[in-house]
Amino acid sequence: MPKLARRAVLTVPLALPALAIAQARTITWIVPFAAGGITDTSARVTAQRMAQSLSQQIGVENRPGAGGTIGAEAVARAAPDGLTLLYGSQGPIAAAPALYPSLRYDPLRDLAPVHGLGASPHLIVSAPGKPWQDLAGLVARAKAAPETLTYASSGVGTSPHLAGEALQQATGVKLTHIPYANGTQALNDVIAGRVDVIWDYPLVSLPHVREGRLRALAVTDHGRVSLARDVPTVAEAGLPGAELVPWAALFTAPRTPPETVARLAAALRETLHDPKVREFFEGTGTVLWPQMGTAELAGFLQEELPRIAGLIARSGARAG
Repeated sequence: MPKLARRAVLTVPLALPALAIAQARTITWIVPFAAGGITDTSARVTAQRMAQSLSQQIGVENRPGAGGTIGAEAVARAAPDGLTLLYGSQGPIAAAPALYPSLRYDPLRDLAPVHGLGASPHLIVSAPGKPWQDLAGLVARAKAAPETLTYASSGVGTSPHLAGEALQQATGVKLTHIPYANGTQALNDVIAGRVDVIWDYPLVSLPHVREGRLRALAVTDHGRVSLARDVPTVAEAGLPGAELVPWAALFTAPRTPPETVARLAAALRETLHDPKVREFFEGTGTVLWPQMGTAELAGFLQEELPRIAGLIARSGARAG
């Protein structure tokens, strides 16, 4: 596990209250995935604007590995002072407990929810040469020939994998899952027709749809996405119950004082209302959650974790 980079700490009088001391120091925002991806970019855009609201520097640090669990564990073990944040997402928060039997943190006990960030629905896409024109046609084909159709993902337990499982469990069809080392390889094989279908982010797959290399079958949310208004939802395509939407939220260390959590939540809420931040996220197909405060996020997690755990348990998936 890489060590935290050394950071300069401002000198403050010892007489200052603990909260004032914390506000004078740099916040470390851990992104549990590699630099350069959409998660990393989203975190940096958010952190830059949030730092303005806090009048406090925020340094983004990548801690990739083990499906995001290395970075999440680092925050779970951090000091409870609000100076270590986590860009938490569905994988290390909801899926990891069901995938990793020896996981060394409990997301509900060892991470303090701060505020929701947003959700990024998937598009279900396949090559235009496939013999179906829509999602209903794909499902009909899969029912007629169980386990002969294949779907790609960027790995076991990732949101494309879980979205594929959600479709199977909602319809009773059987698809063969083919996990890849990364999403680019997976998508390329779908474009080439070597794999039948994939659940992917609109930002990545829509350019291929517009250029005729892919056909968009449906979106996995309850509502249509702004980047692809002409693509129906899974419910509109006749398959309610096949929804699954990757999400992100801000967390900090457990036992962080409520007033510190409230200060962080207020700064993120203000950030999510910023027009430039909203414009950035709309361009990625993300639906922001400015109303999902600390209590709302905690309630969401109480429902989401058992739902994802059940999905994984029924699929029989385990992390490699």
